[in-house]
Amino acid sequence: MNPADETGPASATVVVIGAGQAGLSAGHHLQRSGFVSAIQQPEASRSFVLLDANEAPGGAWQHRWHSLRMETVNGIFDLPGFPKPPIDPQEPSCIAVPQYFADFETTRQLPILRPVHVKRVQRSGASTDGGFLVDAHQRLWHAQAIINATGTWNNPLQPTYPGQENFQGRQLHTRDYTSLEEFTGQRVAVVGGGISALQQLEEVSRVATAYWYTRREPFFFGEEFRPETEGRRVIEKVTADAEAGKPPRSVVSYTGLGWTSYARAAEERGVLNRRPMFTALEPHGVREADGSFTSVDTVLWATGFRPDLKHLDPLELRNEHGGIHIRGTQVISDPRIHLIGFGPSQSTIGANRAGREAVKSLVATFNDQEAAQRDQRRAHPAPADRR
Repeated sequence: MNPADETGPASATVVVIGAGQAGLSAGHHLQRSGFVSAIQQPEASRSFVLLDANEAPGGAWQHRWHSLRMETVNGIFDLPGFPKPPIDPQEPSCIAVPQYFADFETTRQLPILRPVHVKRVQRSGASTDGGFLVDAHQRLWHAQAIINATGTWNNPLQPTYPGQENFQGRQLHTRDYTSLEEFTGQRVAVVGGGISALQQLEEVSRVATAYWYTRREPFFFGEEFRPETEGRRVIEKVTADAEAGKPPRSVVSYTGLGWTSYARAAEERGVLNRRPMFTALEPHGVREADGSFTSVDTVLWATGFRPDLKHLDPLELRNEHGGIHIRGTQVISDPRIHLIGFGPSQSTIGANRAGREAVKSLVATFNDQEAAQRDQRRAHPAPADRR
């Protein structure tokens, strides 16, 4: 639905910000819990809307580089109650996943507005018992609760290094990467120790001279990464950090790197020759940690992302360390706010579960509020009720 067709203030019991996997999961569970479209039934007692900044379905997947095939992604967990159809392993993920998400949206008939960029979320009054004002695309939404599912794609982490402004070659981030062909014949510094860095290192090195730089020595685990064992331990660590209010860390810092097909291919071609991080950029290359100079044409900053939460800054959720205390999906300082696809729910299976958990918690909260209001009315009936 085009947001340009609607203007003026609007209301929804729950505003979901983001319609990637986590947001779609939340929308599904809100719908199943009896919430109706705030677009079609704005006066309903329990309503919801999803505000998505993208032009089309697919979340961040629609922006991935075209050579990222389904066989090389880390697995896309089924959306709730909607199994994936058979997908060609060679199909680009930027096509297959958005189509799958679009089919889900069409089947479920979720109330999604796009493209809608949420500028800020603030409380509607001084009390934390009041609602929220969501400033979005020249329209203000009033909400009683917020489920934030904005992911990380729009908050790339790109370090600053001495001499960076003087480098005369090209600098780009993972989110700007399109295909290996654009690096043909170049000398490329690939910076980063995560999965995307490894994928792009392997690709670029097919057509270019590629150098791999990381701050720390990469750790490759020798066994297959099993969700029921290694995966469970990783989730426990991420959950503990999130509930302690620690700032988010990169996924690879918890998991390490697996010996995937692209990692093996890079090793066989002698590309996995990691260099310690260079100390500075110079006009035509980098100054190595040992003081030597390496000429490069391009620096590819495959340095990851951080949660995209700037629009929530007016709510002052962050602690003195820059983290946000959460329990499950719920922000401890304001239980009406839920963060999904965040911390322990960044994976696709975690995002699904987080959507369900957030809705379950909000339903319980609204039920308790309505019960308290009924009790109060019984205790203090209106004059008309006393006759």
